[in-house]
Amino acid sequence: MCGRPCARSSEPAVVTPEFRGTLGSANERESSRVYAIVRCGGRQEKVALDDVLTVDKLADEEAGLSVTFPALLVVDGGTVISDAAELSGYQVTAEVVGPAKGPKINMIHYRNKTGYKRRQGHRQQYTQVRITGIAKA
Repeated sequence: MCGRPCARSSEPAVVTPEFRGTLGSANERESSRVYAIVRCGGRQEKVALDDVLTVDKLADEEAGLSVTFPALLVVDGGTVISDAAELSGYQVTAEVVGPAKGPKINMIHYRNKTGYKRRQGHRQQYTQVRITGIAKA
C-alpha cells in the first residue's frame, strides 16, 4: 500500500480512492475506539472489546464463566476518564476462554568437579479471557 511492488506480482500496489473511503479517516477510526487499562494479576493491561487476554491462573477457570476487572483508566473516543470517583462506576467484564500454559523453562544446577547435577523444569499456568464489555455499571 506504500507504492512498492508486491512480492508476488511485478505490479505496484495501488490503493484506489474507493478502497480508501471504506476504511474511513484516521480520526473517525480513532474516535470510535473504547479501551481501558485494567489491573489483573499485579500487572496493568490495555484492553478493548473482543480482545483475548492471557492473565495469571484464576481459581475458577471454567470456560464460559464471567469475571470482572477494576478499571484504572477508560478512553472513550476523545474522552479520557482517570478520576477514581468516576472509574468506580465502570466495569470491565470478561468471559473465560480456557486455560493456557507458558513456555517450558529448564533450570540446571551444576557444580564443577563434585558430581553435583540437578535438573528442574517449570511451566507457568495462565487463563485466557475474552473482554466482553467496558461499560458504566
